[in-house]
Amino acid sequence: MATSATLQPRRSTLWQSLVEAVRGTQQDFTEGSISRAIFLLATPMVLEMSMESLFAVVDVFWVTRLGANAIATVGLTESMLTLVFSVAIGVSLSTTAMVARRIGEKDTRGAATAAVQAIALGVGVAFVVGIPGYWLAPRLLAGMGAPADLVQMGQRYTSIVLGGSISVMLLFLNNAIFRGAGDASVAMRVLWFSNIINLALDPCLIFGLGPFPALGVTGAAVSTLTGRSCGVLYQFWILSRGHSRIVIRVKDLVIVPRVMASLVRVSVTGVLQFAIAHTSWIALVRIISTFGSGAVAGYTIGIRVFIFVILPSWGLSGAAATMVGQNLGARRPERAERAVYLTAFYNMFFLGAVAVVFIAIPETIVALFTADPAVVPFAVKCLRIIAYGNLVYAFGMVMVQAFNGAGDTVTPTIINVFGFWLCEIPLAWALAYPAGWGVSGVFASIPISEAFITLMGLAMFIRGGWKRRII
Repeated sequence: MATSATLQPRRSTLWQSLVEAVRGTQQDFTEGSISRAIFLLATPMVLEMSMESLFAVVDVFWVTRLGANAIATVGLTESMLTLVFSVAIGVSLSTTAMVARRIGEKDTRGAATAAVQAIALGVGVAFVVGIPGYWLAPRLLAGMGAPADLVQMGQRYTSIVLGGSISVMLLFLNNAIFRGAGDASVAMRVLWFSNIINLALDPCLIFGLGPFPALGVTGAAVSTLTGRSCGVLYQFWILSRGHSRIVIRVKDLVIVPRVMASLVRVSVTGVLQFAIAHTSWIALVRIISTFGSGAVAGYTIGIRVFIFVILPSWGLSGAAATMVGQNLGARRPERAERAVYLTAFYNMFFLGAVAVVFIAIPETIVALFTADPAVVPFAVKCLRIIAYGNLVYAFGMVMVQAFNGAGDTVTPTIINVFGFWLCEIPLAWALAYPAGWGVSGVFASIPISEAFITLMGLAMFIRGGWKRRII
């Protein structure tokens, strides 16, 4: 007769779980401990998002050596690239939800079919966005309020960044496929590979080290595009060679109208969801640009540093999305709901700790990037003011990702309309001008609007309509 000890499953130590999370796991996330499932999913997702944020932080770290105009070029271009990110993230949301739902249903071929439709959709959109972006770069910079000397210096950077949109799209979409399947460690390794290339090339191409030409700010664009493109090639190798839960074979490379239609339907509101959020960023930058290049440069540094810590939180939120999608597929909505609340608590703990640091020593952090007296005060204000909203932002972003993981991209879109365009932008203008707060008013509008978004998200989540979403 077996003893009780032999009947109990052996518990893994924290170190063993960490190693399993990084190496990859075959655990069924619809069964067992929810906390352990979140840990195994979130750990590689957090590391993946940390790597993604390095693309932004590393570029700014080196570009700050080129002066305020170079920094402003990066900031203005990135504000326009957010439109591409909106599409990439919007399609990624529906891709993760659809793949996760099929995996939860134990339908791996259906998951592969969804993956192929997502890749085809992403390629088509990238060409539509990238080609005009490449040719219209000078006009786009001028339209963002850039002075003539900045346009002259930065147009090549902007052309390369916007023209290379396909690498952004495919990098996001393929990693969304891996995350939906529960292969978060694969997505993490892709970003590591891409960033190693970017880290190595950035200083070489910006300053002309060794045999490389000195391209200035343009070098940052070339190195980032090269790193992302190599990452995409690595992703396709993994998907075709069977090194993930999803394998794409030659016979899978067909358009399935029914699946494509479903993907497009969910993606449209997913794209709108992030387009609404990201175009509000463009509006904020446009307001800030009226206060000069120093203000734009300070905001660029502050927001890049903030993104560096926010993207790991998106990794945690991504774990919640995968848990929701797979558990709804397995018809376990109560388990999905518990996973969301638990993930939100972990995220609040993390971003709360970050807020303490940003509020206490923003000067020390900004000093790592610039000592320009025309830039530092703006960057310090940006970090400190935005950090006051970290707790509500941590909770709200998990709520939003829970809807997306269920395939309900409509609810977050409605929330974003109210939160960003009807709250944040009018408030930013009102605080900056009529109230006389200047740039600080624009920064203050960000945590205030995030608090509003979180309250709306929680109210809609409690209603529970997302549990009945069919995709």
